[in-house]
Amino acid sequence: MRVYVPLTLPGLAQAHKAGEVGPGPLTAYAVTPALREWYLSDDIEELEYAALSRAAAASLRLVAGDPEAPRRRVVVAVDVADKDAVVDPDRGLDPGAIGEVRIAGPVVLAKAAAVHADADDAEADVTAAAAALGAADQGDDDAQFVVDGAEDHELLWFGIQEIPSLLG
Repeated sequence: MRVYVPLTLPGLAQAHKAGEVGPGPLTAYAVTPALREWYLSDDIEELEYAALSRAAAASLRLVAGDPEAPRRRVVVAVDVADKDAVVDPDRGLDPGAIGEVRIAGPVVLAKAAAVHADADDAEADVTAAAAALGAADQGDDDAQFVVDGAEDHELLWFGIQEIPSLLG
């Protein structure tokens, strides 16, 4: 199963140094039954893009929670055994948890398929979105519009061998 693990750039740097994303448990996003039902598509590429988008939103929350982190969303795509990506049945009805899975242990970074990250030109919108998250969570439509502005930026694809240049 392909899972998408949300990180920040400092989190990616730590994973690169350690050779793994972890320790577990890790929260990741994947094509789950709930995501399939929510997205209403049978196209696996569209479903994986939806899972990646959910992970990018989670990365934004990580960025917002770390004032020292550069304002760029980061997601690591990795394949794990189906049995290793577990859906929490207690969060199954939570709209915020759609596509969410738990991975008990660390994930070896060398086995990752790719890293997805914002380009430099997304930083202003990601900065504004991170600052607006709290108000958006409280139902402020203007703040939600700002958060959605970060989502307008497509994450770029990087091979694992490109992590050092991404960390720059």
